[in-house]
Amino acid sequence: MKTLIAILATGIIISSCSNTQVISSWKSEQAPAQAYKKVLVMGIFNQKNRALRGLIENTMVGQLENLGYHAVSALDVFGPKAFQKMSEDSIASELVNSGYDAVITTSLLDKSKEEHYTPGNVQYHPIGIYYNRFGRYYATIYDRIYQPGYYTSTTNFFLETNLFNLNSKELIYSVQGKTFSPSSSTELSRGYVKEIIKDMKLKGVLTKQ
Repeated sequence: MKTLIAILATGIIISSCSNTQVISSWKSEQAPAQAYKKVLVMGIFNQKNRALRGLIENTMVGQLENLGYHAVSALDVFGPKAFQKMSEDSIASELVNSGYDAVITTSLLDKSKEEHYTPGNVQYHPIGIYYNRFGRYYATIYDRIYQPGYYTSTTNFFLETNLFNLNSKELIYSVQGKTFSPSSSTELSRGYVKEIIKDMKLKGVLTKQ
């Protein structure tokens, strides 16, 4: 029974481990945590990664709402191409006029594949001194098991998230993260957003409302 409990506990620990890590993060020294009234969450992705953008925006919105913030997905409200032909000042003015005082952007900086080679090995089970008899020699050689090498590949996602204060037009916070071989876009979005929100809270960028 104890063994079964230990196995289950190990499984829980492994499953709870995130495959996302924060590479670097920065917070403006002149920007204390604020109780933003309305936050726009915007993913900056190309059309090919539109589905991933939607997942990250909605996951981020959910995490912010859990903290008590009023957060909105840019994709849901403005659509995928709302700001493509607008200037920086025009975008900021439209958002401020719509009641937003902060915007959190997330963009996919890079997606890369890595291959790792695991060399083969020989498992050797000796049977004492065998060279003086053929039978013993043959049995020992037969027990040598050769395992060929093999390749494994991983896909790494590098993302960046920024928080801008729309009233002051200043960058308040910036973070870069790396996710290792997520099993799905859902796992990628959940793991990444979880670590970013955690870092924001540690840095004092966000507070529970």
